[in-house]
Amino acid sequence: MEASLKVLMVDASTGFYKIVRYPIGQYFGPVDIGFHHSSNFDSLTFGTGLLAGSIFPGSNRLIFTGFSPCWGGFYISSMGGAGLVFDNLGINAVSIVGRASTPSILYLNRTHGEEIEVEIKPMDIHDIWKSGRQGVYGVMEYALDKYRSRYEHDPRILSVGQAAAVTDFGGICSAPIKQGQITYVDTWAGRGGFGSKMYQKHGLASVIYGGTYLDEDFRDRKVADSWFEDKYNKKMAAIDIEVTTKYRYDENFLTGGTLGVNYATMKGNIIAFNYSSIYWSEQERLDLHKNFVVDHYLKQFNEETIQTKQQKNCGEPCSAVCKKLNGEFKKDYEPYQTMGPLAGIFDQRAAEKLNHAADSYGFDAISIGGVLSWLMECIADGLIKPSEVGLKEKPVFKPDNFDIVNDSMKNADIAITLLDNIINKQYSMLDLSNGARILAHKLAYDRGKKLLDKFVYVAFRKKGWMVPNQYWVPGAFSPMPIMGKYYMYYGKDFMEPRALGRENGKRMFKEIMLDNMGVCRFHRAWAEDMMPDIMGKLYGKKYEYIENAKFISGWINSRNSSTFWESERNKDMIHTFINKKFEEKSDVLELNYWYERFRINKHEAAFEFWYEIHKGITETLLDGNMIKK
Repeated sequence: MEASLKVLMVDASTGFYKIVRYPIGQYFGPVDIGFHHSSNFDSLTFGTGLLAGSIFPGSNRLIFTGFSPCWGGFYISSMGGAGLVFDNLGINAVSIVGRASTPSILYLNRTHGEEIEVEIKPMDIHDIWKSGRQGVYGVMEYALDKYRSRYEHDPRILSVGQAAAVTDFGGICSAPIKQGQITYVDTWAGRGGFGSKMYQKHGLASVIYGGTYLDEDFRDRKVADSWFEDKYNKKMAAIDIEVTTKYRYDENFLTGGTLGVNYATMKGNIIAFNYSSIYWSEQERLDLHKNFVVDHYLKQFNEETIQTKQQKNCGEPCSAVCKKLNGEFKKDYEPYQTMGPLAGIFDQRAAEKLNHAADSYGFDAISIGGVLSWLMECIADGLIKPSEVGLKEKPVFKPDNFDIVNDSMKNADIAITLLDNIINKQYSMLDLSNGARILAHKLAYDRGKKLLDKFVYVAFRKKGWMVPNQYWVPGAFSPMPIMGKYYMYYGKDFMEPRALGRENGKRMFKEIMLDNMGVCRFHRAWAEDMMPDIMGKLYGKKYEYIENAKFISGWINSRNSSTFWESERNKDMIHTFINKKFEEKSDVLELNYWYERFRINKHEAAFEFWYEIHKGITETLLDGNMIKK
């Protein structure tokens, strides 16, 4: 019998379900399945790759796909480690349609070779959100307490918070459960607003799953080692340890994890106070980086987390141990950047307080940090009165005479009040039910375009938006069909925009290959090269695997409805980047050209730069150039 992917189809409105099989070769993983189902805009698909439960490190991500409520197009979001327990269901994916009549929990269990148990049960979600650790954590505690006795082994739980009910960018949270206890190592499918989709479109506030089903996962380490030795002259574990150095501990910088290494190396590329640091001199940014970040924010992290070796994995055995902790607080770069320096916060205590509040509510951390930073600058500059959003005072939003500890905490408390008022929907100026882009346009219509011009976001179609990844590089603002992930080139070097577009297309193709296998991108240095060979050796479908990734990347891009930068600060992000690079190296012909174009007419130059990136993306994803060396 031909090998196939098994997908559990669940109708949340009726509880009916069935298993549908998809042949391997035409389909390889959850991205393929989700894209196939995306003609139904209301479907939500999540599942694992073919290597889940195997010997390969980083192969147990849970991949979520579907039409994103905040992006406005097909989107892919991933969650670390959650695929390992999912694999015990003996299926490859779940696809949900329909909407439960009242907020509910989806229960999935499979005991040995028996049929999957599927139940949809109502839950008093508003009380649960206020119970225990509250928010997403309260939901996980409720689900575990109610269903733990049904599982032979620790299950895994997906949960949403209040943000899923009142915004379009609520995330989905989960955490490994060890010996019946929910750990502090929460992992997220944050980007894309799939928590909002799960709750608003399907009526589900939680999914609990687990089982004891044993399938034929690839576990032969000797064979895997021989493949790696043929390519790298090293065993699999040695290569994996080598390529995940940054995420574990980098001796070159005496720190580790995305937060540690990024802040240690950032220097004049620091972005702070809602990106307004791009207008400063290089020396001013260097001073902020040293005095506020290296000597305090990063120093706290190194002393409290790195030196004490508070690090865990996401729920699967992995040498990267990338989850850096300080007690109950998990530290990643982008959340602790958008709800850190970007929001005028440079102290770990203040950042922990704000990040925990946003996580409890179930927000996509990067997006809410960008929104808060934008609102705080507007309030500080007098464009929004504090009383109009439930505040008593303005944030401290300039570096002059900034008290790192006290002013950081003041800004965190102000941001938390804004979070509370967004959730409570008491102020029309904080209505994010249709997304931050729509709110920004409404405020600009009433009060002038200055309000919109301070908001940094990537736009898609009429309503779609995404706060970009936290790097001051043109790649983070590219007109890609999926943004907010690393489906783009984010190197710091200047690249002619059309060439940048081509690199973006190649990057998307490679990331699609990883996501479709449920492989963590922290292992990409070997996985991008090895995955086609592994598919060839295990399934005899190396060529089909590559062609499938080309096909899906091209099809996703065929629906690319990116919108030109609407905010003045977006254009300034590109303009100041080019100016900075020109100061560093002015003898590059293409850089000279763009420096002059922006100096003469910023708006025309920005338009041309944006379209040149778009051309490179299209020509790459259209004809398959992404796999050519």
